[in-house]
Amino acid sequence: MTSYSALWRGLVLLLATAPFVYYFLSIMAALGFFGRKQGQTPTEYHPPASLLKPVRGMDFGSYENFVSFCKQDYPEYEILFAVNDENDPAVPLIREITAEFPQRKIRLFANSTNLGANRKVSKLAMLAREARYDVLVLTDGDVRVGPNYLRGVVAPLSEKKIGAVTSFYRAIAQENLGAKLEAIGAASDFFAGVLMARWKEGVRFVLGASIVTTKEWVRKMGGFEALADTLADDYELGLRIFKAGGEIVLSQETVWTMYPAQTLRGFWEHQLRWARTVRLCRPLSYLGLLFTQGLPWTVLAVLLAPAPWIAGAYFATYLVLRLAMAWTVGVWGVGDEVLKRNLWLVPARDAVYFLVWLASFASNRVRWNSVDYTIRRGQMVPIGGGVKPAR
Repeated sequence: MTSYSALWRGLVLLLATAPFVYYFLSIMAALGFFGRKQGQTPTEYHPPASLLKPVRGMDFGSYENFVSFCKQDYPEYEILFAVNDENDPAVPLIREITAEFPQRKIRLFANSTNLGANRKVSKLAMLAREARYDVLVLTDGDVRVGPNYLRGVVAPLSEKKIGAVTSFYRAIAQENLGAKLEAIGAASDFFAGVLMARWKEGVRFVLGASIVTTKEWVRKMGGFEALADTLADDYELGLRIFKAGGEIVLSQETVWTMYPAQTLRGFWEHQLRWARTVRLCRPLSYLGLLFTQGLPWTVLAVLLAPAPWIAGAYFATYLVLRLAMAWTVGVWGVGDEVLKRNLWLVPARDAVYFLVWLASFASNRVRWNSVDYTIRRGQMVPIGGGVKPAR
């Protein structure tokens, strides 16, 4: 009996080192990506671009976010906003900015045809039809960019094999624990996963904060209409472009995204929705995330360690490698100031995320804007019947 116990304990202690290996490899992946210069692209390549911005409501940074797109150092582009209806709170602000920047080509659209459960996709389909130019730049309403953003993200499209360009995002968070934990999770953990995926198999997805593609590639992947009922529209967009033969470029041109204050329930529901989205999109990879979570394995190793010094070694290794990965990826690489100021919260975020990861297996239901959906084969189906817009 004792031999069996020792065998199981040894196995657990061995498995507990898997996250440490993952942390080290993530650091190497970050050093490889951020430590190199982007591939040389023609500086004179700056075709006219249409910026598509589906908007729903406002947040604490909406004015600065919208204005940042009006201050681009780029020869020719237009900005197309879309709202659900004329009563959207963002409409007066968009009109104010249109008047403030008369030199910019800004147009506002409302009341898109409802193509499915994901209202954002319906708005994108409408904007793509109205866009004057072939290059399409997709960003959410809570995204802010620097003045050289367009030059940086459009340039790779000079190579016809490039189907889409996507970007990491830094956090601008309100003074709220939930907002900080969410921002820390993206910068210290999610981005590491993106870099590891790029290293192992190449990028086969895009990140919703910034997506640059062309009308031709949208047509090749089936059009925005094909995504009308998908929950992870950004992931599906990138995957379908990849399957259509397009290469996905992960740009070093980083954008910013807002993290507003939220209640405990709102934070939990948002984290759970995001986790279930990832699980349903990449089920095997999501299951494998168990071996990237250092905190629960470290706690288990500490409890089973045959000697105090071994327990201490596991705990110290977790802290050193986990914080080193967070710093290398999120602070040094992406330049996230929220993570830099709150690095000490990384273990707390890891504890919360392990609970979210476990809870994500309970069902295929998600809550989005007070509407409950079940996910069937990647499609959102409103619970209770009828088609209700997700956003």
